Amino acid sequence: MPTGSEILEHEPGDLTCIVESGLRLSELRAALAQHGQRFSLDPPGNPTLGECLLDNLSGPLSHRFGTMRDLVIGVTVVLPDGTRASSGGKVVKNVAGYDLGKLFCGSRGRLGSVERLALRLHPLPAAARTVVTEMPWSELHRTQLVPSAADLVRGRLHLLFEGSERAVAEQCAWAGGDPAEPWAEIRELQATLPGRVRWDGEDAPLVRPGPRLAYVEEMCDPKWSPLAERVAEALCSRS
Repeated sequence: MPTGSEILEHEPGDLTCIVESGLRLSELRAALAQHGQRFSLDPPGNPTLGECLLDNLSGPLSHRFGTMRDLVIGVTVVLPDGTRASSGGKVVKNVAGYDLGKLFCGSRGRLGSVERLALRLHPLPAAARTVVTEMPWSELHRTQLVPSAADLVRGRLHLLFEGSERAVAEQCAWAGGDPAEPWAEIRELQATLPGRVRWDGEDAPLVRPGPRLAYVEEMCDPKWSPLAERVAEALCSRS
């Protein structure tokens, strides 16, 4: 089914927007930047918002802001029999209806297609800096540091700090390490690693320890919730 690629609504004061699923991340970023806002999802490449939900895509910012499950506050979907269904709403605290966004997240189209999404936004930070440090991941929890991204690459911890100029400078000084701009390369590395597995402390080419996610060279059968599997079976068995 063809999907549109427009921003249908944007409420800067509420930090929300409604978009069609065919809209690409780069187009959304450019539009939101004019209002000093962003959608805090940064997977590799330039996928559509529908692909981000159905394939459960995410990037380094998931350490602080979560994945599509956390950033989608409403969704309209089309089921295999043509039925249109909606849940959620335009505001972050809306809890109307069953959470179809979470059910469809990672479904890879097995439940149907996504027509439009309501998204939670964040302000663009005044400053952003990254340091690469030998600090163990376990030690980060015992500090006052609040990174927006924290990735382990080849055993070294890459920390992104965002916020006011003063707060960013203080956190970078406390963390120590070397200044760097690694995130484009880290996303390229992520794109070359086809497997995603739960991280339990083992070595991996790329680890996102906050969400306990490791990217590995071996292709893995993606996990999906048992509830979603039962829903898919019910939809496919309809006469």
